[in-house]
Amino acid sequence: MERVIEEIYRAQSRRVLATLIRLLGDFDRAEEALHDAFAAAARTWPRDGVPANTFAWLVSAGRFRAIDHIRKRTRFDASLRDIEESLYPQTDEMEIGDMDTIHDDMLRLIFICCHPVLTGEAQIAMALREVCGLTTEEIAHAFLVPAPTVAQRIVRAKSKIRAAGIPYEVPSRGELPDRLDRVLHVIYLVFNEGYSASSGEQIVRTDLVMEAIRLARLVADLLPHPDISGLLALMLLQDSRRLARRGIDGELVLLADQDRGKWDLQKIAEGQQLLGTAMTHEEISVYTLQAAIAAEHARARTPEETDWRRIASYYELLVSAQPSPIAELNRAVAVAMIDGPAEGLRLIDAILEGGELGSYHLAHSARADLLRRLGKDDEAIAAYQTALSFCRQVPEQAFLRKRLSELSTTKG
Repeated sequence: MERVIEEIYRAQSRRVLATLIRLLGDFDRAEEALHDAFAAAARTWPRDGVPANTFAWLVSAGRFRAIDHIRKRTRFDASLRDIEESLYPQTDEMEIGDMDTIHDDMLRLIFICCHPVLTGEAQIAMALREVCGLTTEEIAHAFLVPAPTVAQRIVRAKSKIRAAGIPYEVPSRGELPDRLDRVLHVIYLVFNEGYSASSGEQIVRTDLVMEAIRLARLVADLLPHPDISGLLALMLLQDSRRLARRGIDGELVLLADQDRGKWDLQKIAEGQQLLGTAMTHEEISVYTLQAAIAAEHARARTPEETDWRRIASYYELLVSAQPSPIAELNRAVAVAMIDGPAEGLRLIDAILEGGELGSYHLAHSARADLLRRLGKDDEAIAAYQTALSFCRQVPEQAFLRKRLSELSTTKG
C-alpha cells in the first residue's frame, strides 16, 4: 500500500495542490492541506481500500482538514471566520467534481506562478516547486545557486502574490500575448523535468511529460500561436522516443542504441505537422528550432542516416537566437559526429573553460565519450568520474558506472 500511495502522490499531487490552491486561496494553506490529505490516505487506505476516485478523495480530505485547522484558530482570530465560511460551497461536489474546472487548475497555477509582479527567477523557482514538485535543493542544484536563495525567492514570491491579491485565474484573451513567453517557458521546464528527471530512480517522469503536453494544448486552444505549435511539436517528437529510452530493467538506452521500432509514429506525424506550420512564419522560435532538430532524428531510419550537418546548422541558429552553453554543448556533439571526436573535444573543452557548465554532468559525460572514442582511456575515466560526481539520476549513474567498468576492464 505504501508503494501505491507513493505512485499516486507522484502522479496526482501537483493537480491536487493546484485545485486546493483554488479552493483555499493560499499556497501555504494548500500545501499543508496536501500533506494532511496524503497522511490521511496513509492511515485509512490500508484499512478501507483505495477509493475509486483518488483525486476527489484527496482534494476533499485536504480541504476539510484545512477547514478543521481554521476552525480551531478562529477561536483566537476572528478575522479567519470569513475564510472559514468561504470554504463551504453550497454543493460539496460542485467544485471538486467539475472535471473541466479541475483540468484548468494546473493552467491557473502556471499563470499565477508567471505573474508579472514576480521576477523571472522567482517565477521559475515557483513553477518548479509548485508545478513540478521539486524540492528547493533540487532547484538550487539545477540552477547552481544556494538552496537558501531558492527558498527565499519562493517565500517572497508567495508574499507578493498574497499582498497583491492576484486572482487565481487564467488571464483574459487580451492579456495572454504579454504572458505567453513566460508561460511557454514554464511548460518547457515542466516537460524537461519529466523527459529527463534531474534526480531519482526514473529516467522519465511520465506524469510531468503528459501534463506539459496537455497544458500546451490548452494554451493553444486559448491563443493559437506559432511558438506554441513549435513547443508542442518539440515535446511530441521527443516524447515519441520515450519507450525506447529505457531498457528491460529500466536502464538508460542512448539514442544511437534505441530500437526505433518502439518510437511512436503517431506522435512523430503530429509533431512534424505542427513543425511544418510553425516553420512557415517569419519569426522562428527557439522551440521550433529545437523541434526541427528532434524531427531530423525522427526522420532517420538508422543512426547512420542522421543528417548531422543539418542538425549542427540548426544548433548554430539556436546559439545565435538564444546564446546558451548547453546549446553550444549540443552543437559540439553534432560537430563531433561530422568532423570527428577531436574537433568536438576542442569545442567542449572551450565551453568548460567558460565555467558555466562546470557542474553539469552531461558536459563531462560528453567529454568522456569523445576521449573514449579517441582512445584516451585514462582521461576518459577521469571525465566519467567527474560526471558521476555531479549526476543525481539513478539510471544515468548506472550508465556512467557501466562505462567506467568497461574502460577499466579494457585497461586491465
